[in-house]
Amino acid sequence: MLTARLVCVADLGQETRHLEFEAAEPFQFIPGQFISVTREHNGRELTRAYSLASAPRGDQRFDLCLNRVAHGFFSNFLCDMKAGGEIRFHGPHGLLTLANPSRDSVFVASGTGIAPIRGMIQWLFEDSVRHADREFWLLFGTRSEQAIYYDAEFRELAQQFPQFHYLVTLSRASESWRGMRGYVQDHLADIARGRGDSDAYIRGLKNMVTANRNLLQELGWERKSIHYERFD
Repeated sequence: MLTARLVCVADLGQETRHLEFEAAEPFQFIPGQFISVTREHNGRELTRAYSLASAPRGDQRFDLCLNRVAHGFFSNFLCDMKAGGEIRFHGPHGLLTLANPSRDSVFVASGTGIAPIRGMIQWLFEDSVRHADREFWLLFGTRSEQAIYYDAEFRELAQQFPQFHYLVTLSRASESWRGMRGYVQDHLADIARGRGDSDAYIRGLKNMVTANRNLLQELGWERKSIHYERFD
């Protein structure tokens, strides 16, 4: 069991928080993994899994990204935390990690499913050896303009690295929205067709994950090239 102190909180819009923690003990993880946070509530110790929303930084720090749930004990506890507060957790856990060696890749995420994908993309573009001569697509789906998490960060990456293609689709966009509309599975085929020698990383709710896995297999992608994780 490890402990970590909250050092920074940011509001990502609506009821979504970005939290940055610093572990008190040595803590190493692989981009895409998650931790299990524990806390006592009504005489019971509860545990909740949260994806790590960052790449390792070498300073014991890691990020989380989560939504406030109306009657969710853990989400309200974390969203209400102030800098200096502490959590207890264990990990890292999880197998949604980048293939080695890396290939051209398509990342598909919806909502806060962007968390582990953000960590993977950060890691890839920290070192030119990890992304040289490869193409990467991020297809991110969310409801509205106010819920495009880490938008400025991904746009900056796309400007800096021509091989990083950043696409956003909204399911409940306003009339003024000029970008893509609908769900990620409505647009994935345009990216994935003819790219069966690539890897796909999918993170979202069950129905979204299933729809995109099925679509890729219909396009001829091998199952071993489709990496996924559900959070419901």
